[in-house]
Amino acid sequence: MNLLLTANDDEVDLDLVVHNRRMLTPDIVALELRANDGALLPSWAPGAHVEMNLDNGLSRQYSLCGDPADRQTWTVAVLREPNSRGGSSYIHEELSTGAKMQCRGPRNNFPIEAATEYKFVAGGIGITPMLPMIGAAEASGTPWTLLYGGRSLESMAFQNELARFGDKVRLHPQDTHGLLDLATELADPGPGAAVYCCGPEPLLAAIENHCESTWPVDALHVERFRADLPDLADASPIEVELAQSGMTLTVPSDKSILEVLTEAGVEVDASCEEGTCGTCEVMVLEGTPEHHDVVLTESERESGECMMICVSRAKSKFLKLDL
Repeated sequence: MNLLLTANDDEVDLDLVVHNRRMLTPDIVALELRANDGALLPSWAPGAHVEMNLDNGLSRQYSLCGDPADRQTWTVAVLREPNSRGGSSYIHEELSTGAKMQCRGPRNNFPIEAATEYKFVAGGIGITPMLPMIGAAEASGTPWTLLYGGRSLESMAFQNELARFGDKVRLHPQDTHGLLDLATELADPGPGAAVYCCGPEPLLAAIENHCESTWPVDALHVERFRADLPDLADASPIEVELAQSGMTLTVPSDKSILEVLTEAGVEVDASCEEGTCGTCEVMVLEGTPEHHDVVLTESERESGECMMICVSRAKSKFLKLDL
């Protein structure tokens, strides 16, 4: 039996409390979040994430890695980044059991689609969105395997949860096994099979390079941690017209479209301002966007019908936006 699980577009703002926290590895903490008033949480599908608005003023997005059937609890796992800009370090040091926060979600930019077989590939904390995907594939009876890499066994979370799946799961710590052997693991693109991958950029670049030459178009689905931010040193000014108001603004090379609109008093929904959450998506009526987000699919990018104005710019000198 195949499955098709779609994204949940009904994201809401929620007041949540840290019901429980536990260290999965020396650098990864799992947080169980519940509604302050005990109400049921919105439903979600595998691949979804939640945005956590922290008391230090930062907003960060984390994949939901618990059971979608559990409407009482949302679970996220957070890696303490060695070069944290304040998000992961705050969560590790300040968010104890009982801490309250505002969250928004769920949002799904990485939905699992119907396939005859799933090849899941995870690197490090990229295991988090794979867990509910694996659960859905297992429940539906769709064949699947997981190749899971990390720096060392000690650094790899959720090993106990994955152990019950036996040889469907292959752990591949780099310190003892080297880099993932994608050529072997992904050698046979069976009809209707799909690859889902999440992890650090070198892994995603390697798997994209491999699948481009050996797998059918659209068989590979990836989720990135960070956007490919533009090099503003070589950027050119952009003229942006807002169709609803008729206002025309000049976006200089050292500012984003979102920054210029905000300075002009134009209200636009935005959150991460890093091209990862999808909140600032705007329809493009004229012109050719230059995409730098990690939200849109390749086909959505090629259509040029929408863009994330927090990081994306323009290949043309003029853009007309539906604002």
